[in-house]
Amino acid sequence: MNNNVVIPYGKQNITQEDIKKVIEALQSDYLTQGPRILQFEQEFAKYIGCEYAVAVSNGTAALHLCTLALGVKEGDKVITTPITFAASANCVRYCGGEVVFSDIDSETYLIDIEKIKSLLDASPKGTYKGIIPVDFAGRAVNLEELKKLAKEYDLWIIEDACHAPGGYFIDKNGIQQNCGNGNFADLAIFSFHPVKHIACGEGGMITTNNRALYEKLLVLRSHGITKQSDVFTNSIELAGGREEYPGWYMEMQTLGFNYRLTDFQAALGSSQLKRADQGLLKRRQIASKYYNSFIEKEYILGQSGVVEGHAYHLYIIEVENRLGLYNYLKDHNIYAQIHYIPCHLMPYYKEIGWKEGDMSNSEQYYRHCISLPMFPSLKDEEQDYVIAKIYEFFES
Repeated sequence: MNNNVVIPYGKQNITQEDIKKVIEALQSDYLTQGPRILQFEQEFAKYIGCEYAVAVSNGTAALHLCTLALGVKEGDKVITTPITFAASANCVRYCGGEVVFSDIDSETYLIDIEKIKSLLDASPKGTYKGIIPVDFAGRAVNLEELKKLAKEYDLWIIEDACHAPGGYFIDKNGIQQNCGNGNFADLAIFSFHPVKHIACGEGGMITTNNRALYEKLLVLRSHGITKQSDVFTNSIELAGGREEYPGWYMEMQTLGFNYRLTDFQAALGSSQLKRADQGLLKRRQIASKYYNSFIEKEYILGQSGVVEGHAYHLYIIEVENRLGLYNYLKDHNIYAQIHYIPCHLMPYYKEIGWKEGDMSNSEQYYRHCISLPMFPSLKDEEQDYVIAKIYEFFES
């Protein structure tokens, strides 16, 4: 292999068909708030298997809108995992709520449902308002189990499925439950950042089966403005009409945001969605090769493994001397990454009371984790090179 080739941990795959669809959108009458938004939403909802989908400007905006739609307010306590991108927690803070971290399972890297139960049992019922589980790296949280707990304690669920379009778990009846399908979570969110399964440059999606939440999200993503005359509160006369509301009229009924997606991003998303299953298959093939290459190596302390329903946004191994391996790979043009520095150890969260030692499993995981190159256009010889360099670092 050419040693000058740079291998990142993640990479978008833009085809000529993608480019064609974006150009068509750019040459159309709409650059934003046009028909391609709804088309993308409907296609994505069908792919996931949910009733409704709302396209937004990015995954963080999706999380923020979810907390707004569910009414998170000052002082509300919401549980989430420390091993996630900061946005999963920050969305609660945007609304004035209190983030309560709960530790991960060391084997799955997902939030530990038993630890959540212990947290809930230790406080009076009503102390907590909701849970934000994360399908970390693409592995699906068992939301059927989590929903039982949520129902017992009257909690809502926002599923952060940014890593897991196409991921799933098998429920107690042997039925495949897709990440984000709305059967157990009130709301779910996805990201279309370039390294994700579906790339729009930036972009996000909220999915739900709840009609009332869907309609609330549509208003919140666009300044809190509605054009639906059946919900107008001002009189027709005040609006400027006589017998009906005039065509120009609209009302801002709540404080919303400009979290809209553009039509050309939606066009790219729709085009990428057509290859989603193909990309997912390739990710699973890459994961299988990593797993089989490392399964008998004593210096591999843990790895993502081969797991049914895993969507493999990331493939993670745990090693001693993680920094040494990271630098060695970088010296050979392999740009691995670390996912994630535990949220509770970020200075912002330390300033409000969290400290080292609070989440022992998460902190232990962080000391050893490293994400290897994982993207559908990764060539066999590139993956072989990555594996060879890991062998070389530990065995030479």
